[in-house]
Amino acid sequence: MYKYINLLFGLIFLAACNSATQEQSASQEAETDTTNYQTTGSVERISDQLDEIVSTNAKLEILAEGYEWTEGPVWIPQGSYLLYSDIPPNSIFKWKEGEGASLYLKPSGFTGENFEGREPGSNGLILDNQGKLVLCQHGDRRISRMTTPLDEPAPEFETIVDSYQGKRLNSPNDLAYLSNGDLYFTDPPYGLPGGADSDAKELDFQGVYRYSEADDELVLLTDELSRPNGIGFSPDGKTMYVANSDPERAIWMAYDVNDEGNTENGRVFYDATDMTADAPGLPDGFAVHSDGYLFATGPGGVWIFSPQGEHLGTLKTGQATANCTFNEDESVLYITADMYLMRIVLKGEAS
Repeated sequence: MYKYINLLFGLIFLAACNSATQEQSASQEAETDTTNYQTTGSVERISDQLDEIVSTNAKLEILAEGYEWTEGPVWIPQGSYLLYSDIPPNSIFKWKEGEGASLYLKPSGFTGENFEGREPGSNGLILDNQGKLVLCQHGDRRISRMTTPLDEPAPEFETIVDSYQGKRLNSPNDLAYLSNGDLYFTDPPYGLPGGADSDAKELDFQGVYRYSEADDELVLLTDELSRPNGIGFSPDGKTMYVANSDPERAIWMAYDVNDEGNTENGRVFYDATDMTADAPGLPDGFAVHSDGYLFATGPGGVWIFSPQGEHLGTLKTGQATANCTFNEDESVLYITADMYLMRIVLKGEAS
């Protein structure tokens, strides 16, 4: 009798253990589950060299959508998240793996009232050497710094630069720091009410500038580009690249950077003017890989160039594509494309 009772209790105990093990396994599986993002577009491979930096099975993933015009992505290493502008609604959004997208800051580029143009918000975003968020603010026509901590965002800003020789800037668009701390930026008219024909325009050109915050010195590097846009540097800091988003002259320029931090020997790095009629988008923002490759938004998506200017391939988003940036180990490229936020895994795991 006792033998059968002990056997019965043993079976009950074994069943309970199996059930607990199954629940624990299911819980662990849920914790490690990742979102299956919708994929889009394609990767056009022109050179086998592209395989060295973009995996042959890489796919473009849509992380978030429903925006008006996304721009200015910047990766925040200390929080492992991305910030990016949505210019028309005057907002910055945050995207983090496992949490998705959420509103981060509003207003972001125009802090006044009754903006009359189409692009009031922030555009290019970057972190300074103190880890503060620095913004190109279309509506306020300046470059500013958010004075609150990154994890406590608020529309509280201090002006870094807003004028040249006593005249207000047009609408700073994109920016980059050189290793010595100097800030370089482009100033097209896109944020002005009425654009280049706006009565509010005080400068008769679209400039590319170098600003030394330590000396409070603003230097005009060139006024020869009709629509200067994306800006960045080669890994050694000796070459500055600038995109010109003009359909009549859709080019990327390269300039030598001299010992004073100014530029010389401007030349066309690549001319995509003939492609503007066949695919949406123009030369816009870009990111420079530590190996010198340029990931540059242009007609049809993100063009990838060797440091010598060879077109290696294109990440074809199917959208007018505005900008892109890497995460901290360059294993992922994040892309702002019209109403979308996208990414593509290059080499390594997504983060």
